[in-house]
Parts: sequence; structure tokens; C-alpha cells
Amino acid sequence: MEILPKDPAILVSSINMLLRDEEFDTLESLCYNFNQNPTDIKNYLGQHGYVYSLIQRQFRPRGFNHDVRESL
Repeated sequence: MEILPKDPAILVSSINMLLRDEEFDTLESLCYNFNQNPTDIKNYLGQHGYVYSLIQRQFRPRGFNHDVRESL
């Protein structure tokens, strides 16, 4: 993958896959590799109903992040 997709659902899927398959160990390293700002990605996906779980290292739909402490 050379660039991150723009479509929110595909972007979430791509990021979660790259983190799950351990291509990258953090969201920050993934974003750095694709020349993106992690805060911008979180804000963009937040506008589309997703939140990032630090504990699970994945974006999840809002409402499926039961532990408020884990979401940023």
C-alpha cells in the first residue's frame, strides 16, 4: 500500500489491518510512514463515528469502546 485510502470505512479497515498484522507497532509509526498526522487521522475518523483504542490498537465504531480510558 503506497497511500492511505480516503474513504473512512476503507481507511479504518486498512489501518486496523496494518496494526493487527504488525506491519507497524503504533498508529504514530504507521502515520509517519504514510506522511500523515495521527491527530488528523483520529479527527477525520472521529467525524465518521470511529474512535481509536490504545489498548486494542485499533479504530472501533463509537459505542463499542466501553472503557472510556482507552479511547483517544
